[in-house]
Amino acid sequence: MGRIAAPYAVRGWVKVQAFTEYLDSLLDYPVWHLGKAGRWHEYEVLEARVHSQHLIARLAGVDDRNAAEALQGHEVAVARAERPPAEEGEYYWDDLVGLEVVNLAGESLGRVAEMLETGAHDIMKVVAGEQERLIPFTDPIIRAVNVEAGRIEVDWGRDW
Repeated sequence: MGRIAAPYAVRGWVKVQAFTEYLDSLLDYPVWHLGKAGRWHEYEVLEARVHSQHLIARLAGVDDRNAAEALQGHEVAVARAERPPAEEGEYYWDDLVGLEVVNLAGESLGRVAEMLETGAHDIMKVVAGEQERLIPFTDPIIRAVNVEAGRIEVDWGRDW
């Protein structure tokens, strides 16, 4: 749901780049899970607020700039059970990663390796072996998403 971008000031605050639709969505969660290289740790959020185009937060146990610097680059997540269900036609990015992407001809284009945010729309990074494709996650390209079946159908040519 975000990433620790940098330390903020000298008292252990961190600057957070949010990947949520609304900048302040992470403020709804009193506990964040921070992880890097598959190792996750739970942190209580003592204070947090919107600051410019980022969030700034003070986390339990992070009491100085050195401790904040050690968290730089960590991903920010919340427990799945704490998140509200996605509305119809909307998806959490982590539910899309790993899904197979198939075009209208039934050809597999690979699997979603990552979701990217741009100013215009979200992009799926689809990987098949050595080949990577960047496919816009927008109408009319996305024809169907079936998370349960592990599949996204797209109007996208194999040679595009």
